[in-house]
Amino acid sequence: MSLTSEDSHLRGNYILTIADNSLILAQRLGELCGHGPILETDIALTNISLDLLGQTRSYYQYAAKLAGEGKTEDDIAFLRIEREYKNCLLVEQPNTHFGYVIARQFLFDVYHFMLLEKLQNSADETLVAIANKGIKEVSYHKRFSGDWVKRLGDGTEESNQKMQEAINDLWRFTDELFYMTDAEKAMAKDGAGVDVSTFKEKYYEEVSEVLKEATLTVPENKYFTKGGKEGVHTEHMGYILAELQYMQRTFPNMQW
Repeated sequence: MSLTSEDSHLRGNYILTIADNSLILAQRLGELCGHGPILETDIALTNISLDLLGQTRSYYQYAAKLAGEGKTEDDIAFLRIEREYKNCLLVEQPNTHFGYVIARQFLFDVYHFMLLEKLQNSADETLVAIANKGIKEVSYHKRFSGDWVKRLGDGTEESNQKMQEAINDLWRFTDELFYMTDAEKAMAKDGAGVDVSTFKEKYYEEVSEVLKEATLTVPENKYFTKGGKEGVHTEHMGYILAELQYMQRTFPNMQW
């Protein structure tokens, strides 16, 4: 498939709206390594982080190829400034407590699985290959986080309270998942990308069903926050990047 320079740039930007989510969420989960509530859960969260990093590498390798000019996956991961990251605000939210970790993961996993389902039908063979591999991993992620939502929601009075607190606080970030940037609109139009708005209703139905099963209340607030997909992030993003990019910024052009 031959792409014009403009098409390659647009496709590269589209890839970032998917890949940056996985990178930033993987970084957040990486902060928990060795700090999980029990060993099994600690290892599971670390493995999910590694799954997401593996997917990120595949996306960034493709984005680097589209960018040309000798770009590498490391350039894309480590040498962009905050405004150039296109991840949604949800994934950059901090690990306030275990309920927040699980709520953030669950709210993203349901979306991520539905996205990869659609991406398997992309007109772009590389994106199809990444989606085919990634959906197997994300299927497990969704099952893991969904089971924990039910366990905590329908557990003790304290676990229910903390789970509800996390859902209430993070709910305002969910609508941005379905906000379409110009790059997403263009890629959906030519068949390479996904029109995420088409499964918004299904997303909220599935999420609400799990929350109700977990004896949790589905938030009714109508106020939502967005900006991450356009490069406007919360105050947490700078701290994430300071840690993520430290080595490459301190020792420019270093290679493993």
